[in-house]
Amino acid sequence: MSGPTNDGAATARGATVVVEGLRFRFPGTTEAVLDGLSLRVDAGERVAVLGANGSGKTTFVRHLNGLHELQEGRIEVDGRPMERAHLAEIRRAVGLGFQDPDDQLFMTTVRDDVAFGPANLGLRGDELAARVGEALRAVGAEALADRAPHHLSGGEKRRVALATILAMRPGVLALDEPTSGLDPLGRRELAELLAGLGATQLVVTHDLPFALATCPRSVIVDRGTVVADGPTRDLLADEARLHRHRLELPYGYRLA
Repeated sequence: MSGPTNDGAATARGATVVVEGLRFRFPGTTEAVLDGLSLRVDAGERVAVLGANGSGKTTFVRHLNGLHELQEGRIEVDGRPMERAHLAEIRRAVGLGFQDPDDQLFMTTVRDDVAFGPANLGLRGDELAARVGEALRAVGAEALADRAPHHLSGGEKRRVALATILAMRPGVLALDEPTSGLDPLGRRELAELLAGLGATQLVVTHDLPFALATCPRSVIVDRGTVVADGPTRDLLADEARLHRHRLELPYGYRLA
């Protein structure tokens, strides 16, 4: 299988994301999962969202696509407030990648999975075929088009799941643990792919070297709020800060 084309053709221009004072509790609980989280990501920025398990990272990115109903605070995507009147537009603008790619793959063939979103937007015939081909080319998965998704390897599933997002030409990619299950070559190919896309990117990851390779800026989330925001290399060089927030570089890893 060929690698990603790294040409960024399958994404729209980046969109600005503004989050202010985001608070959220799951129904029937009293403890806040998000507790005043605020963040601005400008169009085209690539930002890693770092934090220990339970810090609120996944709940945060699910808000960006409207999967969690806004309880308190403000979210804007490309100037559109997260309100019912704009929800369909925001969901088209924000491509959300789940931790488990099987959650995004449910059709008989890869081609059908990638076509599903654009077809729901009304694309048909040659236009739909071109959009599908563009997305598969972007992730180096053209040879998988006629395969059954459930027969793919973990790395292939991740590529195809990303293609289903890119086929919608989102302005924002919100990816939750995108390197989970990938081998070193798959991680490098994914890093190269993300670096070539024009979309704004928020990458939730425990993979700190991957964050360094893909995102010039990082934020650390702890107890539902942003506790650090700065250049990724600077944050990862601060071992005491990482320790305070239960983060750690791989054993033996040294910043170049």
